[in-house]
Amino acid sequence: MRFMYIVTSSQPMAAPTPALMEAMQKISEREIKAGRMIDNGGLMPLSTGARVRIVDGELSVIDGPFVEAKEVIGGYAIFELRDKEEALAMAKEFMQLHLDHMPGWDGTCELRAFATPDMDEACRIDARSRAAAHA
Repeated sequence: MRFMYIVTSSQPMAAPTPALMEAMQKISEREIKAGRMIDNGGLMPLSTGARVRIVDGELSVIDGPFVEAKEVIGGYAIFELRDKEEALAMAKEFMQLHLDHMPGWDGTCELRAFATPDMDEACRIDARSRAAAHA
């Protein structure tokens, strides 16, 4: 299964420490060699971005920074892993690096499975079971 990891923080964006960068480089190299990590990267500050949105049928472009941003996405990674359990283990290992090398930093690593054609039926079954639970 393919998973995307999205790392967010509500704290002002700060550059990772050199120790964290080195630790992340080691884990990235290991996972790329093992064929599990497909891509990863950090993102530039909100001031360099833009949002294109549709509201009430109107298309608009808003240049960053975004005043209403409560959490900022700082980076991402894409992995090919066996299952959610393996994905959780990898996310915990990655976040432990932040705990070890950036004391005081608070953040979240959200992991999401990619939708695939075979996932359509699983989503329909899940939707039906949730609807039945609320009936």
